[in-house]
Amino acid sequence: MYWFKSGTWLLTAVLTGIILTGCKPDVKETGAALKYFDLQGYFNGEATRLNKLNRAVLKTVSHNGVVESKKVHIGNWTRELDLFIGSDINRPAWKDSYDVSNSDNILLYRAKDPDLTTREIMIKKENQHVKWIVIFNGTKNKLYQTIGKLTYYPDSLYAISKFQRVRFLGDNTYKVQGVFSR
Repeated sequence: MYWFKSGTWLLTAVLTGIILTGCKPDVKETGAALKYFDLQGYFNGEATRLNKLNRAVLKTVSHNGVVESKKVHIGNWTRELDLFIGSDINRPAWKDSYDVSNSDNILLYRAKDPDLTTREIMIKKENQHVKWIVIFNGTKNKLYQTIGKLTYYPDSLYAISKFQRVRFLGDNTYKVQGVFSR
């Protein structure tokens, strides 16, 4: 498929992985109640549930406007949802880094510090069940800029949109969307 053939995709993925893992401490709060919604726990639970269901997904991938779609069975949902899991904001150093508001069953977290990668998280809940989650991420420095939007509707759809500007390499737009089969 196209997204595996492109050398630019591989280079961009490796650079993004290195940059994002270098910016986040590995330490997680343990033994205490989490201050914010447990995004990591939620998506790890979803990954386990989806692995067991083994439902087909119509997966559409786009890179700079070149689009491919294919019906697939995802073998590793933890890896597929990795960007969602990695957007968790429950780190000890970030315990007071987000403004929290809750209205109309929408829980909203907004970063206070412009250097935090996870900029905003919106979670719609009804009767303690998650209806949807939207996450906005962004990073900017002298070498690169990334802006991403992650959307998740349980048992319906997940989508990842990302714009990336890398100095000397140019701009890239990526989109991944998975629609669950009924």
